[in-house]
Amino acid sequence: GGGSTAASEANGWMDKWMYMYISTFKPGGLQVTSEQKEEQFHFLVFTDILGNKTHGVVMQCYRPILEGMSLYQNGRGLSKCPKLFCAYSICVISKHPYFTALKDCLSCLLIQLRTCRLSDMEERVKEFAAKLTLVPIPPPGQLHLMFTIRPLTIILPSREDKDHPVIDLDLHLPFLCFRPQQLLQVLSCLLQEQRVVLFSADWARLTLVAESLLLFLQPLLWQHPYVPVLAKGMLDFLMAPTAFLMGCHLSHFADISAETDDLILINIDNGSLSTSTFDTVDLPDIPPVAAHCFTQRCKLLRIHFDLDQCHHASCTDISEQRAQRRTWQRSLNSDIQRIALELIVNIFRDVSSHLNYEHRVFHSEEFLKTREPAEQLFYKKVLETHIFHSFLKDRLNRKMDSFARMELSTRSEMQNTTPKPIKVFKLPDFPASLSFHSVQSYYIELIQQLGKAIFYVQSENSAMLARYYYLRGLINTLCSRRLDALSDFQNLNKTDTAIFPTRLVTWLVDSLQRDERQQAERRPELKRLILKKPLVEPDDHVKKFQLPCKPLHQEEFMRCVQECRIVRDVATIQRLFDALTDSQPKQVDPELFRVFYTFWKDMEAEAQDVNLPSDVIDRLDNSECVYKLSSCVKTSHGVGKIAMTQKRLFLLTEGRPGFLEITKFRDIQEVKITSVPFLLVRIPSLRIQTSSRPEAFEANLKTETELWNLVIKEMWAGRKMADQHKDPQYMTQALTNVLLIDAVTGCLQNQRSITAASKLAYFDKIRQEVPMIVPKTTSETLKHKINPSLDLAEPQTVHVLLYSPGQLTGTGKVGDMNPKLWVALSGGKVVVFDAASWSMLQDCIQVGQSQLNCMIGLVQEQVWIGSQDSVIYIIDTHSMSCNKQLTEHRHDVTGLAVDASNQPNSLLTYSCSRDGMILQWDSSSLKVKRQFLLSCDYLSSIQIHNSALWCCEYTLKITLHKDLQSMPSRLFMCFVCLFQRGQLWTGCADSVELCLWHTNNHRHPFKIISLPGSSGVTCMIRVKDQIWVGCRGRSDAEGQCNGQLSSQVLVVDIESHTVAKELQAHSDSIQTLCSAEDRYVLSGSACRDGKIAIWKVE
Repeated sequence: GGGSTAASEANGWMDKWMYMYISTFKPGGLQVTSEQKEEQFHFLVFTDILGNKTHGVVMQCYRPILEGMSLYQNGRGLSKCPKLFCAYSICVISKHPYFTALKDCLSCLLIQLRTCRLSDMEERVKEFAAKLTLVPIPPPGQLHLMFTIRPLTIILPSREDKDHPVIDLDLHLPFLCFRPQQLLQVLSCLLQEQRVVLFSADWARLTLVAESLLLFLQPLLWQHPYVPVLAKGMLDFLMAPTAFLMGCHLSHFADISAETDDLILINIDNGSLSTSTFDTVDLPDIPPVAAHCFTQRCKLLRIHFDLDQCHHASCTDISEQRAQRRTWQRSLNSDIQRIALELIVNIFRDVSSHLNYEHRVFHSEEFLKTREPAEQLFYKKVLETHIFHSFLKDRLNRKMDSFARMELSTRSEMQNTTPKPIKVFKLPDFPASLSFHSVQSYYIELIQQLGKAIFYVQSENSAMLARYYYLRGLINTLCSRRLDALSDFQNLNKTDTAIFPTRLVTWLVDSLQRDERQQAERRPELKRLILKKPLVEPDDHVKKFQLPCKPLHQEEFMRCVQECRIVRDVATIQRLFDALTDSQPKQVDPELFRVFYTFWKDMEAEAQDVNLPSDVIDRLDNSECVYKLSSCVKTSHGVGKIAMTQKRLFLLTEGRPGFLEITKFRDIQEVKITSVPFLLVRIPSLRIQTSSRPEAFEANLKTETELWNLVIKEMWAGRKMADQHKDPQYMTQALTNVLLIDAVTGCLQNQRSITAASKLAYFDKIRQEVPMIVPKTTSETLKHKINPSLDLAEPQTVHVLLYSPGQLTGTGKVGDMNPKLWVALSGGKVVVFDAASWSMLQDCIQVGQSQLNCMIGLVQEQVWIGSQDSVIYIIDTHSMSCNKQLTEHRHDVTGLAVDASNQPNSLLTYSCSRDGMILQWDSSSLKVKRQFLLSCDYLSSIQIHNSALWCCEYTLKITLHKDLQSMPSRLFMCFVCLFQRGQLWTGCADSVELCLWHTNNHRHPFKIISLPGSSGVTCMIRVKDQIWVGCRGRSDAEGQCNGQLSSQVLVVDIESHTVAKELQAHSDSIQTLCSAEDRYVLSGSACRDGKIAIWKVE
């Protein structure tokens, strides 16, 4: 709404729709009756060619015509005309589906129209419409608006979030019309995009039921023609050849059934489904597991208000009765939405497992193979629909909507989310006059009320604060207070960026007058809005994987392999390309790729279909699978088939099938090919020597000998590296290499196939060329390694690590929230691990696009992240989403620190940027309390000790902000303060030494500690009585590491000032260190390694 301009615009819309859709306002046709009928309501939805919807609520009344007129009858004099009544309609149009609210508004208007003269009716309607245009639409969230049109108080509900439509109708109506099994049939028809027609003798039911059905499909969106109310003159729409959802009066049922083909006919009034050809609907049903869950949940719904409220006292006040009904309906609607969403999640839960996000590919054939045979036809139909294609776009864009949240909640700890309480804001009473001055006064009063609400809520509820800022910004816009509006919208960065109105702000900035723009540029917070980069529209294309039909060069081959999800790792794909192009031109023939792809998929299927006896299965671990099975061969332990899992080799003996373990891969001592005499010739044999038994195992594998030799050696080498480096991913990678070796050998089938496939035996090559000896100290101290780039094509640099301890939740259970490890990768990506199991909780939280420099955790369940784009991003640790930003810095945010000496509820947080600007924040209100500027070239980090702020300047010096005393010039990289000892430890990027200073003497270090095997210090932390130091790799200058451990973590004893441990676990520079409650230290490395090592602290 808003002002005279908005009012005139609204009236223009009404006139336009009145003339275009007059038949839908009176879908039963023009009616003249001899008696006055009761007023009736029905609801409309108009859709333009772009899919934008406009909603209408129609009130149909009757008024007398020709009343009191005299007529001549055949020249015999006058006779009085009988009293007649003509139907007329009033329709309120809105871009939002406020069906209940607008029906209430029209009901209030009806009271006025009953008592007014016909000559005044048009003026009353215009005044009513103008008042409605003064009502703003509430922003998404938990703030509803309330206004009064005598005698009713009307609630305008908000959307749940920006991806949800407004829910302002009774969602339980379909449950009153259909049994759950019938409702599932209706939803199945819509999911399969059939031509569906709803019928009812009540026009109002058509739209309300149709809207409810489409809401049940959320977040899937209906993409086809949608006309819930078809007037008699529009019935030819039903001849359209495309899918549609339309509604007709029940009186047309027989004609439509007889004259049309292939329509799904749904009678709302008796709850029946049929087709225009048959009495039953012959379409694939929704998968039974999802359907059963839905029907069971439906049994728990309490859909009868009177039955549910019969134990309550009778309401003696209409406002109280309406409020009680609204509360009941809101709760019921929430339950129904949750049940419907669970149905959609259960149907499409596994879709994300068959997506390639990087190349935006959906593997529909692979997805279908995972479905039960009885479900195949349903999914085949649904996967070809427009509604599913739109759903795929959102999944590939990693949209965190209700579907994604529910899917995530069922596999993580974040499922105990309670509904947020609703807040209602009352608008001022409408002005008596609708003159320009009165309307402006109304808006000024509304701005004042919103200002009071902002003052009282302050930082207690940032989400509600954001809604008030949004509304005030909207009203300021209507009053042409553009700078005030921009200031309000800027405050959304600190409260909730999810509702930031980007298009409106862009329009405001473009409409600024010259003097306004000059004022805005003098205000730092508004200057950022003016300079804000335009939004980049997301990539919406979706591909289905298709095998190539032309030769593939290396880049095309890499893309194709990643698309078909054989492997994502770039280095492995390069080795695969070399293997397939062995002694050939450097391109892969499409037929060869097809054969290779077929072999790969066949091997996957065979691994799943290996039928093992139950006693054999009992001997294997739960996660073990047989990935390779030989033909029946003679061995030193009898005749049988050699089986390979990811952990061991075992023999499936012939005759009565049995299990005989050959060896675990970690127990192998030697693998080699020998020969054994057979008649007059010697045949090749594979010999395996293990530590678990004195005698060697031999198998006459004949033509398979060389392949098995290569495969077992690769698994053996992978197992050794996994054990030595405490990194299970080595074993996973070795298994992938083995499967690729098998597929390459199978598709080449020539004399050089083993030679070509051996290029994929990466770990066996390392075992032969590079000594795989991990120092004893490293092995004893290293607990585990994890890979945060596991789902990415190439390793990413680990820029920052943050450990957040476990917390008690509202349930009071300690285990409800495990500790977490937050990992900042390149390009603004944040990955989250469960620090109890070291499993990945969240694979990608995107916070901007720039490098992340620092992170800190706050007790308000927030993680602050400083970025090179000068923004501090705030992540909510429960929702795992970033919906707040602090934008006061003008350069790279390089450091964050918390002053823990303050009271927990009002922590002071400090941030610094490269230009020397230091800001002191109230972490509750997110307001800057103090700021000061250090004169320096590059401020790289800050720490707080004993109420003093210590600042590390990367290129010049370290200063103490109170006295600004300088130290000698060095390239300082990091520092640690030990105030109990009066010491300051510093490390330099270009030095192989640690410098120790007295805190009261900054002129010269009193101690220098040499760091063996280091070419510079990158990071440093204190843990107990130790200083842990991360170093640059020795090979950084040459830019290569060759897979060797080239970077060190050094542990220095505080007492003796000596290096107690030299730890080697990374093949690239250490970028960051963090402590996990002084029990573990975690180190993250640069992109040639990209892993995180977890060290035990003694």
